[in-house]
Amino acid sequence: MPADREAAEVRHTLAVLQRGARFPLVFGGVVARERELRVSTLLGNAGESLRGLLVPGGRGVGGRALATRRPVAVGDYYTSDAISHDFDEVARAESIRSLVAVPVIVRRVVRAVLYGAVREMGLLADVSIGAAVNAARDLEQELAIRDEVERRMAELHAHAASALSSASSAEREALRRGHAELRAIGSTLTDPELRTRIDAVCATLTLTAAPSDRHTPRLSQREVDVLACVAMGCTNVETARALAIGPETVKSYLRSAMSKLDAHSRVQAVNAARMIGQLP
Repeated sequence: MPADREAAEVRHTLAVLQRGARFPLVFGGVVARERELRVSTLLGNAGESLRGLLVPGGRGVGGRALATRRPVAVGDYYTSDAISHDFDEVARAESIRSLVAVPVIVRRVVRAVLYGAVREMGLLADVSIGAAVNAARDLEQELAIRDEVERRMAELHAHAASALSSASSAEREALRRGHAELRAIGSTLTDPELRTRIDAVCATLTLTAAPSDRHTPRLSQREVDVLACVAMGCTNVETARALAIGPETVKSYLRSAMSKLDAHSRVQAVNAARMIGQLP
């Protein structure tokens, strides 16, 4: 995933954490390949001492969380003997006293670190630490989904649309399955920009079909999602599970698509969608 998009996900997660756990100060950033954290997001900060701070693995609270791959919390930052004190001066500039840092781990790789801080000395409440951990887990899931989307899009981009007409039946089936899986993943995302990118990639797999004109039926995204699953032999229940919707909703989209395509069966609907370039 591009670094700027990953940093944006960290920023969004920290904003949610600050509202939910009521940390006066939250900050964090993405971990570089050399296992060094760069603080890129600050919310509730009094100054700019933390912005752009580089935190190597093992140094300070965040560095220890990065190195141990576990949440680290300290009640009094300045007297704790559980951490190094490389960043005391920076912490004093923000009047930080109690602090928790939680690593964000995706496929065994630490991708980011989230911090929650208060300006009074004392043990952080379990509920606050738990909120930080839950925020990290949510971000892990989001990054994993986005990674899978990026991987699928890269795979599909590797196959030129012009090669579809000469592809073997096995290759064509693999492309169709990848198309269906990518649409299923995209259907669960809330990011419209990423969904648009997915649709654009999927469209490159259908360029061998007859060009559409004003008389060509216009299927909705959801109708295409459902037909893509049906084309792979999925039942309504399996399609519902893949798209995170109800079986009755699947039936509704399928009926609508069949009506638009003047199809009287699921197979006819799939074939018609392929003819107009909606499915590969």
